[in-house]
Amino acid sequence: MEKRVVIFLVLSLAIILGYDLLLKQMGWLPEPPPIQNSSARDSSSSIETESAPTPATGQDNTSINVNVPPQSGHKPGVISSDTALATSEQTVTVETDLVRVGLSNRGGVIRSWELKRYHTAAPDEKPVQLVYQVGKFRGPLSITVANADIEKTIREGLYTIDKDFTLLDASHPVGHVTMQFHDPVTHLGVEKRMTFHHDSYVVDVSVALEGVAESYDVGLGTNFGIVEWGEGFIGLIGSASLVDDKAEKETPDTELERKGSVQWVALQDKYFLSVLMPKQATSALAKKEGDKVVSAGVRMPAPVAGSSIALQLYAGPKEYDTLRSLNVGLEDTIDFGWFIFGSWTVVKSVAKPIFYVLRFIHDYTYNYGVTIILLTMAIKLLFVPLQYKSYKSMKMMQLIQPKVAAVQEKFKDDRDRLNKELIKLYRDQKVNPVGGCLPMVLQMPVFVALFNILYMTIDLRQAPFMLWITDLSVQDPYYVLPIIMGATMVIQQKITPTTMDPTQAKIMLVLPVFMTFLFVNFPAGLVLYWLTNNVLTISQQVFTDRFLFRNKSLITTGPELSSGAKS
Repeated sequence: MEKRVVIFLVLSLAIILGYDLLLKQMGWLPEPPPIQNSSARDSSSSIETESAPTPATGQDNTSINVNVPPQSGHKPGVISSDTALATSEQTVTVETDLVRVGLSNRGGVIRSWELKRYHTAAPDEKPVQLVYQVGKFRGPLSITVANADIEKTIREGLYTIDKDFTLLDASHPVGHVTMQFHDPVTHLGVEKRMTFHHDSYVVDVSVALEGVAESYDVGLGTNFGIVEWGEGFIGLIGSASLVDDKAEKETPDTELERKGSVQWVALQDKYFLSVLMPKQATSALAKKEGDKVVSAGVRMPAPVAGSSIALQLYAGPKEYDTLRSLNVGLEDTIDFGWFIFGSWTVVKSVAKPIFYVLRFIHDYTYNYGVTIILLTMAIKLLFVPLQYKSYKSMKMMQLIQPKVAAVQEKFKDDRDRLNKELIKLYRDQKVNPVGGCLPMVLQMPVFVALFNILYMTIDLRQAPFMLWITDLSVQDPYYVLPIIMGATMVIQQKITPTTMDPTQAKIMLVLPVFMTFLFVNFPAGLVLYWLTNNVLTISQQVFTDRFLFRNKSLITTGPELSSGAKS
């Protein structure tokens, strides 16, 4: 009996809740009439009301408007004195195919900036949010002036927002948003115009001020573009700027101002960044707001009546081709060197071709794990001659070690004679004592460059490999790859020729343990590269020992010691 009652209640609830939904899906339920003379959100304006709305007159449903549409004949850079003020705080949402942006009429700032093609990690998998949502800081496109009263009026004022689009696409590639504020008492006025573009993260911005006779700052915001403040030893997090063609990373202890010709000011993390690119700024600004919290902006000259200043805003991923297309050097924010802005020039020059090859291979494999393996194999083949010489040199040093020890024992009290005899011994046996290290030094820029690429490039972010490796940019959740990598390092040490005594060799076994613990926290893509490199090195050494050095004497025949040593 109880089961029937439960079934009845469940079916009744399903019918009640699903009835309206079914009618809407079938198109049988009429749409509710539009609400007249109200600033409540409707589908055409995409306005989110954050406080109880009050009636506002002059609502224009054709031009999507928070309050009153701009006056006819309005000129750029001129703030209309008779534009009515909004009466409640609201957020207007606009979208392109790449971003979803929320604009607040409180101060005329950016409230949210979501990247539609990038998502947070599972299980949430929400669009990446670039606007810092913790605490109350100045938002992107905020205006700051020295006069506290003027700044408070501009910052807390309610702007009218007018837009000519809700969603941009190929058929509607350009859209405009205008945010206006005018205080009839103080005659302060602000106008911010934003031009969005289809298939672009760049927004053209113009700012005009009225009633302000001093220089002012346009803020990039606080931690805008910093999604995660990582603690990696490669790459830099925080603020950066390009002033007078000199790029620097500067997250100050307090405040910092760089005067000169400002090309751009940025806030960045490993994979994302926001950038202001002004046309006529006089200074780049950065300020530490708290622990792992930094703001940035640009200082503009005193406004000229009836004119506006132009900027460009980029807020999006560190996609190399996208940043390079802007032609302002933003691609250097991707750390292809050892450290950004002042990095190893050799490494950077090597890294970019490798990066191109990595993406070229991926165009055919569609799997960055397979791409990493193939790229590592290609680089390994490229250095086979150098590695063969290195291995041969170490092998020969190992074989002549008894003779070296005999010379060292015979001339241990005469350092000059000892050096001469060792040099003669190496020459007679055709051994280069540094031959095992020199090829490794030549390969180092390539290895460091590839290491940096796999660690820094956004291409590997959330890129799956196989089985349990679903994201090559984060650590192996089960530590399988680091453990296997540590095992291959032990094998590699065992088969690598060495001149160390057994005690020293046992001490060196600590290195694989240390490297294993170090690589546990590294991205799986990096561990996969290192593991592949180790396996290839072991294979090469086994092949060399069995097929190249078999039945082949490495030491030239002759007297055990030189004639000088016998005397």
